[in-house]
Formats: sequence, C-alpha cells, structure tokens
Amino acid sequence: MPDNLHTPLPAVLAGPLLRRLEPGRLVLWLVASRELSLQLWLHPDGEEPRTLALDAHCQQLPLGRHAVLHLLDVPLERALPQDVRIAYDLQIIAADGTRGMADWAAHLLHDGAEHADFVLRARLDQLLHGSCRKPHHAADDGLLCADRLLAEPHDATQRPALLLMSGDQVYVDDVAGPMLCAIHQLIARLGLFDEQLEGAVVEDSQALYADPVGYYRRAELLPEITSNQTLRDKFFGGVKKPIFTSSSADNHLVTFAEMIAMYLLVWSPVPWTLIEETPPPLDEQRQQRYADERQRIAAFRQGLGQAARVLAHLPTLMIFDDHDVTDDWNLSARWEQTAYGHPFSRRIIGNALLAYLLCQGWGNDPQAFAEPLRACRDLLLQRQANDHLQAKAQDALIGQLLEFQHWHYVLPTTPALLVLDTRTRRWRSEGHLSKPSGLMDWEALCDFQQALLDHPSCIIVSAAPMFGVKLIEGIQKLFTYAGHPLLVDAENWMAHRGAASVMMNIFRHSRTPGDFVILSGDVHYSFVYRVSIRLRRNSPTIWQITSSGIKNEFPHRLLDWFDRLNRWLYAPWSPLNWLTKRRRMRVTPLIPDRSRSGERLWNGAGLGQVFFDAQGRPERILHLNADGSKPVTFVAERDEDPARVAQLSSARRTAAPEDGGESLR
Repeated sequence: MPDNLHTPLPAVLAGPLLRRLEPGRLVLWLVASRELSLQLWLHPDGEEPRTLALDAHCQQLPLGRHAVLHLLDVPLERALPQDVRIAYDLQIIAADGTRGMADWAAHLLHDGAEHADFVLRARLDQLLHGSCRKPHHAADDGLLCADRLLAEPHDATQRPALLLMSGDQVYVDDVAGPMLCAIHQLIARLGLFDEQLEGAVVEDSQALYADPVGYYRRAELLPEITSNQTLRDKFFGGVKKPIFTSSSADNHLVTFAEMIAMYLLVWSPVPWTLIEETPPPLDEQRQQRYADERQRIAAFRQGLGQAARVLAHLPTLMIFDDHDVTDDWNLSARWEQTAYGHPFSRRIIGNALLAYLLCQGWGNDPQAFAEPLRACRDLLLQRQANDHLQAKAQDALIGQLLEFQHWHYVLPTTPALLVLDTRTRRWRSEGHLSKPSGLMDWEALCDFQQALLDHPSCIIVSAAPMFGVKLIEGIQKLFTYAGHPLLVDAENWMAHRGAASVMMNIFRHSRTPGDFVILSGDVHYSFVYRVSIRLRRNSPTIWQITSSGIKNEFPHRLLDWFDRLNRWLYAPWSPLNWLTKRRRMRVTPLIPDRSRSGERLWNGAGLGQVFFDAQGRPERILHLNADGSKPVTFVAERDEDPARVAQLSSARRTAAPEDGGESLR
C-alpha cells in the first residue's frame, strides 16, 4: 500500500473557489475532509481589517466518509468597497489554534504574497471567458493565461471583473483511462458514497469499480437486448463523427461519486497527492492508449496549482453545456426519449446534473437552488447503513432536477449580464423527433426578452454561438436532413426555425438594448462577428465573441479548410451567400491580427479577454494563448488599429448600413 494512503488527510481538498461576489455578499465553495469551523478575514485597501464568523452562513453536505462540501453564502452588514484590492484569508478554527490559507493552501498564493485577494469591480469593463477544458487534450491549459495575467503588477482597476466559463468545465463523457483510475482511487481514499445501479449488469457502484469492463469497455454494462443498442451506442460506443471529431465515450462516468471525484481532480492539485495512480489490467492495445493518455494527464497535473490559484482570486461564474452532463445532451426529442426511457442512462444523466448543481450551479445564484438543495441534503444524510444512497430518494431528486427550470441567471451589473440555459428548456421538433431541438423554447425566449427590456446594453452568455460559421452550420444541416444530426453535433441557433425566428425578433424589438455582446464557446475555435440589421438606420449592434476551448482545439488542418471554403462559398458576390441570407442580418467578421491569409477563425487553446467602453460596447477583443505566445487581437478587416473596432460600433446610430463586407446570414 503506498505511503500516501496512510498519511492524515489534509483539512481542505479543493477550494476555496470565489463564485458570485457582490459588495454586500460573498459566495465561496470548498470541499474539506471533515466538517470545518471557518472564519473569513477581509482587509480592503484603506480600511481596517474585519473578521467574520461563518458557521451561520455555511451549509455542509457530506459527500463521503472523508469529504464534506462547504457552501458559503456570506451576507455583509457593511458593504465592501469597489475597485480596490481586498485581501482575504479563509481561516480554519481548531482546538490548537487558527490556521490560514498560507498554512493549508500555500499554492493558492502568488510568490511573495501573504494573502489571496479579489477586487469587486463597479462595472464590467473587462472580463475573461472560455469553455471546453478537457484534461487529456494535448493543448496547454488556458486557465494558466489568467494566472499569468494576475501575477503581473497591476492596479486594482485593471483586474478582470469576472471569469465566465461558458460550458464543458468538465468532460464526464470523455475520460482518459489514467483519470478514471485516479477517480476510483480517490473514491476509495475519501469513502465517497456508493449507490445501486438499476438497469446495468452490475449491481452497484463497488461492482462497477471492480469489474474489468470498467475501463474502455463500459458499453458492456448494458444488458444484451436489442432495445438497448441505441443506448449503448449513445453513451459508451465511441461514436465516430467523420466531419468534426471522434468522441470517445467508453470511459463515460456513471456514479455520483465518480462525478464528484472528477471535479476535485480537475480543480485542485491536493487530491492527486492522496493517491498513487496504478494502471488497471488492460490488453496490449489499451495499454498503449493508457500510456499516451498518462503523459497528457501528467502535464495537466503540473498546472493545477496555478489553475486553482486563478479560481481563488477571480470571481467565477459558470453554465453547463453538453459535456458537463453527456455529449449531445437533449439534442433532439428522440434523444430524450432514448436517454430518459432507461433507468441506467437516466441515472447517469441525473448524477452528472446533481454534481453540476453542487459544484457549479449553486455558486451562480444560491437562492434559486434552495429547494433542490434541501432534497439533496436529505439524500446525503439519510443513507443506508452501508453508506449507499437511497435509490428511491436518488431517483426522485434526479426527477426534480430534470424538471428544474432556473439554471439560467442574471447579474444586476453594468452592463447587465444574462447567462442562458440552452440545454434543458429546448424547443422540441415534435413532428420530426430526430431533428435538432431549438436551444430555447418559446417560453424561455419570452423570459429572456423580459429580462432584456429597457437595458441600454447587455452581455449575453450562450454556450453555443448565436451566429456561427455558415459552412459548418450548412454541413450540420445536410446531416440533419440525412437523419444523422448526432454525427455532427447539429445544435446551433439556426438549426430550429422557430427558435431562430423568435431570437431574431428579440434583437429587432425597440425596447431591447442597442448593444448586445454575446459570449460563447463550444466549437473549439475562436472568432468575432459584428452583426447589424440591414436597412435600419438605428439598428442594434450585436457582437458575437466566441472563445473556445480553454484546453481543447479543433483539428488544425480541417479548420483551415473550413475557414477557406467558407470565405469562398459565402463571399458577398456569391449566389450561395444571397440564397442563404436570414432576416436581413448583416454579419461582418473581425480578423485575428495574426492571420496569415485572411483567416477569420483562430484555433488555439486559451481564454478570451474583452474590454468594454462606458456604453458597454467592446473596445478591445483579445484571445490569450495557452502556449504563452503573444495574444491575438481581433480587428476590423484591413484595419490594423484595434480602436477602430469600437469606432465602428459608436458610429452605428448615425450612419446608414455599410454597403461592403460579407453577409453570412
């Protein structure tokens, strides 16, 4: 038995993560090895320090015998100042004294710093955003861009206001063998709770972890009956996607414990010190795959201390996309019938959604989750004697989460920030069950419009871009017509006529903002469009800013061809372009300043950084590259001055629509 399996567990396993921070409220997240008594020390520049007892503001939920989730929602009687540095220390109170973060989480402090810190920005004049962080991808981790940015000397007003993670923060459906091995060892080390598994060939979670099919062969967990063939292909088959990528779902996470262990291992370096990853028995072919993945996971681990430091210094908001739960989640009505119609697949989806609630969703808007959190507490506390979760209670909670309709949220910032749920309130194509569902149904879109009314400007977070690359969307449409939307992830805003029409009408409404900024991810490349409505003097300006992935990339040669073909096929003079316009929307791409031959798409892991002017319009749009190379600036075509981007937007209300440029809609 490795020595580290006998050493005492550290008090804190992961965190703290700074979540929703406001002058009168602080929301933090952490997982500890036991229930902790905590206090928060705050020292804003120019003020006296203050210390807050946290016991009354901390919900503690057991996740295992040696794992306790701490959800801290701290109201402040005296508001914190804005635009100044606020040093903080989350202190553990014990019989032998009080220990601060420098004692139990020194990796969270920058070199030479005595404390961690944060800044509450008075307005959103700068933020970071990104999506798609896959641990075993060969690219570097884009979160390290933020760590390098924070380590530079800077004034408090130069600190990004937020880090927005717009989907696929974890990949529960695409897991490397070494990561799955680490997950199982961490489950054993922390005693994460077990569960019964209905509809599988194994009885419970312990049988799953011990079964040889648990690695690279999870398709065999389903009983051998014809009706399960679609289900097997969907969740564990490694479905080939010939146009875009190959997804590998044969290590798909199943249990709630596996999901929780994944979050701990991708957000903190501490759990890795508690285990000694030993390869499971594998055949020769899988041994080679395991060895290749092991090298990539080792590289990912090296940066985890810096990634955790970012999450301890920047307020971070999140929303799910499909890989946080499973690939193609709710893509079509047929998909939903298949996935929710079997107890095993329903449990897989439900466990992922439950883990998202506890590790991501709650911190965005704690008040919205009071009711499901109470049911979750009951499930975790009312366990069976052998530390198995009650199966009926678990299924009932999953049913509640599948019906829950408040995953979206709004921040009362300047400009307003609206984060959309594009996964659970879908506009189903009920007449053609296999066609892609709209990303939001009519009711959800109406709620969205009401939230927009009378704001002069706003920032919208949509996991999928609202205005995508036309060629790629065309290929997705062809595969949909052929009856194979799953092969190409055919889910975009324009794939469903009803949802697309309502969204375009929202942009045209006279009481909605004059300036929209849409932040998106999902596609594994980055691009920027400036969108307006043709033949309208006072057209709103819509900025589509896509940054993806944090640790993922599109196949480089394939994307180069798509980029080139898209420019040829949909040029302003192209008949194909005129035949495929929609709603008289004018879409003008901005160009990466490192473009060699007019490329509009940037393919590189990293983070997006956007600077806003006083009216909430983008004045500078960057992509920070994970490999440490010079940032990319998106500029107007044939324009070397990035300030021109903001000037073009400022002139929109007095100038007629441009006659040149490319129309992609």
